[in-house]
Amino acid sequence: MPRYRPHVAARPSWRCRVCGTAWPCSPARLALLGEYREDRIGLLIYLATLLYEATGDLPGQAGQDRLTDRFITWARAR
Repeated sequence: MPRYRPHVAARPSWRCRVCGTAWPCSPARLALLGEYREDRIGLLIYLATLLYEATGDLPGQAGQDRLTDRFITWARAR
């Protein structure tokens, strides 16, 4: 039985170490939603911190709006 590998970001590229897509990838998002299911504000604070770090690692590679969508917008309550 294969061992689960968490979908975490490789820095400074901010791509998933497991699937290679832009992090947070779909599996990472699901894991984060599960981990923070009772604390959406905590999740948004955590993601905002990572967004700040990614902005420093990815200068000029992606617009601020795209990074905000990638890190924050998906996690807001609907």
